[in-house]
Amino acid sequence: MFVVVGEALVDLVGQRGSRTLVAHPGGSPANVALGLARLGNQVTLVTRLGGDALGEMVSGHLRSNGVRVEGGPGQGTSTSLAIATLAAGLATYDFRIEWDVGELAPLPIEARCLHTGSLATALAPGATNVEDLMSREHGRGRVTISYDPNVRPGLLGSPTRARPAIERIVGLCDVVKVSDEDLYWLYPDRRDEEVAREWLGRGPAVVVVTRGGQGVYATTADLELRRPALPIDLVDTVGAGDSFTSGLLDGLRRAGLIGGARRAALASIDESTLISVLDSAALVAAITCSRPGADPPTRAEVDATHPTRTSTTRTAPPGTSRVISPPLGDQELAASPGVAPEQGSQR
Repeated sequence: MFVVVGEALVDLVGQRGSRTLVAHPGGSPANVALGLARLGNQVTLVTRLGGDALGEMVSGHLRSNGVRVEGGPGQGTSTSLAIATLAAGLATYDFRIEWDVGELAPLPIEARCLHTGSLATALAPGATNVEDLMSREHGRGRVTISYDPNVRPGLLGSPTRARPAIERIVGLCDVVKVSDEDLYWLYPDRRDEEVAREWLGRGPAVVVVTRGGQGVYATTADLELRRPALPIDLVDTVGAGDSFTSGLLDGLRRAGLIGGARRAALASIDESTLISVLDSAALVAAITCSRPGADPPTRAEVDATHPTRTSTTRTAPPGTSRVISPPLGDQELAASPGVAPEQGSQR
């Protein structure tokens, strides 16, 4: 079972300058939980939701998709909002959020993975309790710990202020997924691959960097892989990174690499398995980008799409670079984690 800890909120999505906003259930951790559930996994989301109509909408949406929700809707609190403004399909965010999750109990015995990140690990007072849970579970060694910092500069102050906490949390994790944009904001004078390798040295077994149209980079103690982007038709990028994370964790689970007892196996993941996991995660994100809002695919939708993978050149031993040409019909363009826009596409 997966346990996801973090914010669930409502995305109000509209085009830049428009007076019309459409409400979608959202929040990075909630999106990951939704994606995992739709891929056929048992998931519990520990969150904070208000006892208002928006909280009931979010809670009902998650539960109807198989996510067990703890922490909402509660009375006397308001559900948080993220205002997502779209320009050529790409989203920027403005937040109206509170994060006070209270003291967090140890994970249940059946849990095999803890995932968190985004605002849940950055906003007081809840961030302290989330990090405390991660530290306790890291010490117990029973679960795989996954983290996506999902940096929101407007809420974090300066990179200098944000870096110590993020680096400290990285040291508690087994799997870290981060975007190149996040790393550029945190370390503007350093290459993302250099930072990823440094983060790997802090403790994780796998660090994955999503690069939008430039594909994906991943590093372990034995491997460096650079995967090309996956072409698809772009509607918007809302929830794309979260969908990639759910696909990544689902792929590791399907490969038998989730759970504290599998950490050594995860750290020594072989090249072909890591390629398969990364490509599957990119496909999950690409399907999400082909429709509006944070609407990740089901297992059946993923299984119905079978990319054709053709090996080309070995770029950096022992990693590989390969081209993906998925038979996606008229879906040809996009810009999201592991998704490439083609000539003439919207960005």
